[in-house]
Amino acid sequence: MNDLAEILIGFLLGGLGMYWMFTIWRSRKSREITHSQSVVLLEKIRHVCKLVTVEGEFAEIYQYENVKELFLRLVSSKKKALLVINARVQVGFDLKKIKLAADEHSKKIIMKEFPQPEVLSIEPDVKYYDIKEGLFNWFKTDDLSAVHQEARQHILSKVPESGLLESAKKEAMDAVLMIESMVQAIGWKLDYSALEIESSTEDLKLSGRKSKKQSVES
Repeated sequence: MNDLAEILIGFLLGGLGMYWMFTIWRSRKSREITHSQSVVLLEKIRHVCKLVTVEGEFAEIYQYENVKELFLRLVSSKKKALLVINARVQVGFDLKKIKLAADEHSKKIIMKEFPQPEVLSIEPDVKYYDIKEGLFNWFKTDDLSAVHQEARQHILSKVPESGLLESAKKEAMDAVLMIESMVQAIGWKLDYSALEIESSTEDLKLSGRKSKKQSVES
């Protein structure tokens, strides 16, 4: 039970094969089968890990410049490029951060905390224009990779002011209800009474802490 209480879970879209297995196991009533069912349920949800709820597209023009100083700073060499960045950004919830516990006796999943929305992926399409290189400072393969990463971070810095995170927050309750539907499909119940819900809008109040800096997997 302690191990189950520490498992962080997410939501699985699909999984007809697993659902078929659950349907068979529902016909058995022993505690051993109930315990196995709860483990598989938690594993089934955990495998998805991330749920995308909002997607946005960005178009940015970005100026890159690098100056290399040589010979005791007596000589400088500059390289620069104009970048046009078109990026698709997906925002949603990292379901590994959901805090849940399993009550096998009552066949109940207890949701204690739901995470804040975050950027799950950035897919940038970077085009280079007006590339200029210095005599002692030219673009190498590593430089282009660094510029590409810098472009990703530039887009990431624009996300908070875009409204995507706020839009994703409004989808949190829908995500909880989707998880509830999946749990109910195998005869269990989802208890999310510990979560705070805005009475006027019926939106979920998210209590997870916001990180000051965020990195996104490539």
